[in-house]
Amino acid sequence: MAVISLEQRLQSCLREDVRAMHTYVVQPSTGMVKLDAMENPFALPLELQRKLGERLGRAPLNRYPDDCAAELREALTRHAQVPEGYSLMLGNGSDELISMLAVACAKPGATLLTPEPGFVMYAVSAQLHGLKYVGVPLRPDTFDLDGPAMLAALVEHRPALVYIAYPNNPTGNLFDDATIERIVEAAPGLVVIDEAYQPFSSRSYIDRLARHQHVILMRTMSKFGLAGARIGYMMGRKALIEQIDKVRPPYNVSVLDCEAALFAIEHEPEFARQAAVLRAERERLIAALRAMPGVQPFPSEANMVLVRLPDVERSFQHLLARKVLVKKVNRNPVLAGCMRLTVGTPEENDLMIAALRESLQ
Repeated sequence: MAVISLEQRLQSCLREDVRAMHTYVVQPSTGMVKLDAMENPFALPLELQRKLGERLGRAPLNRYPDDCAAELREALTRHAQVPEGYSLMLGNGSDELISMLAVACAKPGATLLTPEPGFVMYAVSAQLHGLKYVGVPLRPDTFDLDGPAMLAALVEHRPALVYIAYPNNPTGNLFDDATIERIVEAAPGLVVIDEAYQPFSSRSYIDRLARHQHVILMRTMSKFGLAGARIGYMMGRKALIEQIDKVRPPYNVSVLDCEAALFAIEHEPEFARQAAVLRAERERLIAALRAMPGVQPFPSEANMVLVRLPDVERSFQHLLARKVLVKKVNRNPVLAGCMRLTVGTPEENDLMIAALRESLQ
């Protein structure tokens, strides 16, 4: 009997497009000042750490997390001020919600449309679940939505899903509200407003959510301060969320994550204080970048700052040598010469600012 090699088995069993994909790469960060992933840099105060530890120690790990998940949905419904007639659905981070939306909408010939550059998982979810992906470039001067191009793409491609990040990643800006409304009104399918960075933004779509039956508002607790507890959630009309919920795996959010999220909501003032510090640090960072010769920081409503540098590779390598980890985003032509800086603690930002100044000399 002929021996079949592993490579032959992979070729015969795995999808060709999956074999051609690249794994999502997370940069090694041990020993680094980690400013590459838009995390909240603050740990809980020691007293809250103790209380959370005791709470997690009492969590019923021997039981499936149905009751805890129901309690968390109710708490987030109140916290997010979800409108009457709307439901809230939990995900194992926003990534799982994005995947479930793609699964639910993956009819033959379906399309997912979004402005780009944007969050990479929109395109990944489309590819993995068989949707055609259409990216519409942002305006290169302002990184705002190209309204006419988006509206033309809606007519041409009739997408089942449209994603609009508000604020956008990696550019950090809020898109023009009037343009968003025109896109929402013209969309033939579902529109997802992704507010992952809502704790740092001056505006939210929540007040407009009830105007449109086909809009889903998505958020995450990762930027709230719980990146290690994978909790994403989305809100929409009950009839809409009920359909998406059919593709959700049972028990998709662990009891430990649920309890951590409930604890965070109960101690919301501490996380609001942290967000306020980060918003102030964001403005200080932008001011410092503007004072550097040849450096162009862009306005931000998130906990990150997009910056264009005279020599992005040199600056990136210099920061690495100084143990400061940031993210290069210059592969997209719209972002030529750019890197993305996460806003850290005041001390971390001081180190990053000093290293950037050195890299320009």
